[in-house]
Amino acid sequence: MGFRHRRGTAALAAAALLGVAACSAVLGEDRSLVDASSLTVGVKADQPGLGLATGDGGFEGFDVDVALYIAGQLGVPEENVEFVGVTSAEREQKLISGEVDMVVATYSITPARKTQVTFGGPYYVAKQDVLVRAEDTGVRGVRDLEGRSVCQGAGSYSAVRITEGLGIGVEQVEAPSYSACIDMLREGTVDAVSTDNLILAGFLAEDPSAFRFVNNPFTDEKYGVGLPHGDVEACEAVNKAISRMYQEGTAEELLETWFGATDLDVLDSVPQFEGCV
Repeated sequence: MGFRHRRGTAALAAAALLGVAACSAVLGEDRSLVDASSLTVGVKADQPGLGLATGDGGFEGFDVDVALYIAGQLGVPEENVEFVGVTSAEREQKLISGEVDMVVATYSITPARKTQVTFGGPYYVAKQDVLVRAEDTGVRGVRDLEGRSVCQGAGSYSAVRITEGLGIGVEQVEAPSYSACIDMLREGTVDAVSTDNLILAGFLAEDPSAFRFVNNPFTDEKYGVGLPHGDVEACEAVNKAISRMYQEGTAEELLETWFGATDLDVLDSVPQFEGCV
């Protein structure tokens, strides 16, 4: 199991029962992930190229490899990193509850999320784009979605960014996950799926004859490393690791491995960090 950075009254109650001074419990709560000898990391389980369950209990993808790199820079060996699948809707809660120590799961940094999570990074800046069925040639940009149905995964704001952010009238359809959205697109239940271009590229690479990537991005999506709220020390260490990952060329190699077969223009320079406080 992972490091488990926990907060709240439960630790104090347990300490009292054991006759341990309350100050010891408080010190325990203030530990940072930089002290960890093992980590449990939340990743997506259904996003090809980013985070995908392999069927043998393992996970693969760009986010998985980034998490392993960061863990290594924190001094945690690969064999001490446990991955668990998380959905967009449950990422905050799994961090808050201590079920996971870190989240690397196409986790866009937003002001609202910052109130509950400390973000390292971003480790990548994706762009929101659109995927349609291959035979649909009428969508060349986001404004061509006017009046059409657009699917977003639960816990995501992708379709909201189109309606509220850009003022484009689309029918918002929510599915449990983006893999479910892709199934709906394939079946003709929805007209388009709009989310980060790395996510879309991964699904396109799995079935290039079924879909068409519009490739006309319209927002920046800053993928952060989700950390327990207030763990500034871990955030700074994560940012240092991300910088090194780009400077030594590892990030470029990973992006080529997972997305080189697509037409996606990928970022290969150190992203501008958000700051840890």
